[in-house]
Amino acid sequence: MLHSINPKLPMRNKAMTRAFYSEKLGFKVFGSAEYDGYLMMEKDLVQLHFFEFSNLNPAENYGQVYIRTDDIEGLYQTLLDNKVGIHPNGKLQLKPWGQKEFAVLDPDNNLLTFGQSEVG
Repeated sequence: MLHSINPKLPMRNKAMTRAFYSEKLGFKVFGSAEYDGYLMMEKDLVQLHFFEFSNLNPAENYGQVYIRTDDIEGLYQTLLDNKVGIHPNGKLQLKPWGQKEFAVLDPDNNLLTFGQSEVG
């Protein structure tokens, strides 16, 4: 039986990634933060893993994660309060498929889309 998924995304700089996810998005370090070239962050029931890719060109990175929430409005406001840049094409809106969504880019151009079902 499958019960969870932990996406692995590229990062150029571990300290920069840790700071963005903790200070801007409210994640905390999971496991050993001192493991060379690898970082695990978690918030609530979501875990994101990052592997070092020092030569990553952010303009060529298409890493993406879709994260479901049950408080999209509150999360959106918290990120605005934390001065997190909302993706220009990813402002909070209700999509035709019944999801209320918004998106942000992390320092390495990984796209994080947050969504909440407005159906049922």
